[in-house]
Amino acid sequence: MPHVLVVDDEEDIRSLLTGFFRKHGHEVSIATDGQSLFAALDVQHIDIVILDVMLPGEDGFSLCRRIRAASKVPVIMLTAVADHVDRIVGLEMGADDYLVKPFDARELLARVKAVLRRTAQTEAAVAGTATRPVLSFAGWRLDIARRELRSADHTLTILSSSEFDLLLVFAEHPQRVLTRDQLLDLARGSSHEVYDRSIDVQVGRLRRKLDTGPDTPSVIRTVRGGGYMFTPMVRRG
Repeated sequence: MPHVLVVDDEEDIRSLLTGFFRKHGHEVSIATDGQSLFAALDVQHIDIVILDVMLPGEDGFSLCRRIRAASKVPVIMLTAVADHVDRIVGLEMGADDYLVKPFDARELLARVKAVLRRTAQTEAAVAGTATRPVLSFAGWRLDIARRELRSADHTLTILSSSEFDLLLVFAEHPQRVLTRDQLLDLARGSSHEVYDRSIDVQVGRLRRKLDTGPDTPSVIRTVRGGGYMFTPMVRRG
């Protein structure tokens, strides 16, 4: 039974989503601010966080960034502003999806299921990998089974679930130009919402985490009019 953490300071929203998700077979916990959010994450296994942007004290963007610095738990952000800028900021902070208020609870449920399904499919694929579930490139090691990225000195770099899925696509298709649509299909499946800029944002986040300095070439090269290319050689094991 998937465990959903709803983080919203509006009692009506919390009550609506709690009843709705429980009706559809989910376990639900609630939080109203950053303090109660991290308290819940510390003591319970949470499968996905539904995080409102407008919260008292620390806002949802900042909280999402803090979650992503310490955890791979998927995050769907809610906002009252129908603005692509807000959506881009949310993705920059590491959110996996984004929904504008007012929303249909059935759409939110569908998005939650889609994010959890992508995670489960990746884990199932990993379980079926017979040997060498590790990809090495440019001093990095991508452990597919653990869904971890580590540097040459074994330092862990935290990736969101969507960032990991995108990096895995790149690492499995090295030195090949992939269009934005191909990346969306390979990383998220045919159920994705067409929103090219989300790929650009995720690529930007991966570059900042993977590129070691201004004098070294980026591991992900932009191909004008084509898409992106993962440039390093990739070794299995």
